[in-house]
Amino acid sequence: MRAISSTLLRVAALAVVATGLGGCSFMGINFAMNQMSEKECMMRAMYFESNRSSAEGMLAVGTVVMNRYNDPRYPKTVCGVVGQKNQFAQGVLSRPMTDSGAVLASQVADQVLRGSRHPGVQNAQHFHTAGLRFPYNNMFYVLEAGGNEFYEKRTVR
Repeated sequence: MRAISSTLLRVAALAVVATGLGGCSFMGINFAMNQMSEKECMMRAMYFESNRSSAEGMLAVGTVVMNRYNDPRYPKTVCGVVGQKNQFAQGVLSRPMTDSGAVLASQVADQVLRGSRHPGVQNAQHFHTAGLRFPYNNMFYVLEAGGNEFYEKRTVR
C-alpha cells in the first residue's frame, strides 16, 4: 500500500511540474493548451501559419480555425482546433512569438473572435503553403493569401 501511495505522489508531482512548463505534455495531455485563452490560441495559429505576412493572411487562417470550430467533426474550442495533432504548424502552441507580428496577430484575433471572416475563404477548412500542388481531385481552391492556398474538400462525382 505504501508503494502505491508513493507512486501516486510521484505521478501527481510530475503532473504539477508539467503544468508549469509551457508547451509540455504529460500522459498525452497538453497542459500549455489548457492554460491559454481562446485568443492566444487563435493568435498563435495566425502568427505561425501566415508567417506574419499580412493581416489578410492572418484573417484567412483565423477563418479556417472558426470554420473548423463550427463543424461538429472538430473540437468545440479554438484551442482544441488549433491543438489538434498534425493539423497546424508543429509547436504552434509552445514556440515563442518573438517579433512585432504578435501585435498584428492580437489585433486580428480580436476581430475574428468578434465575428470577422475573410470572405474569400468561404467554407474552406484546409490550407497549405502556396505553390504546392497535390494530385487529389477533391481539393477545390478558393483563395491564396498570406503565403497559403485555402481549399475546400469536396466530394467528386
